[in-house]
Amino acid sequence: MPEYTVLTVFAVVSVVVAELVYFKTGIFSTAQYWLSIAIIFAFQIPVDGWLTKLSAPIVIYDPEEILGLRTPWDIPVEDLGFGFAMVTLAILLWRRWLDRRPSPKEDRPQP
Repeated sequence: MPEYTVLTVFAVVSVVVAELVYFKTGIFSTAQYWLSIAIIFAFQIPVDGWLTKLSAPIVIYDPEEILGLRTPWDIPVEDLGFGFAMVTLAILLWRRWLDRRPSPKEDRPQP
């Protein structure tokens, strides 16, 4: 299997398992999360499509390192998986950081 494909599958599976086993934030069951993914893909698809379009590519992938499946505007399917994993991990880490911050009441010295 091509290297970029293997790494993308590993990233997606790792982030999903991290959420379900370690972080346990429940983001996959929230409309906010899926709306944020839709917004990100709404920007990623045109930009990535412009960068990887087969008619005049700016970014060229080694055909032996990807599956060759391309989604709208010639985007390698691996790019969408990698984008999903990267954004999801960023959200998970952000949620973890927010959950560990002391509340404003805890910051105040007690008399």
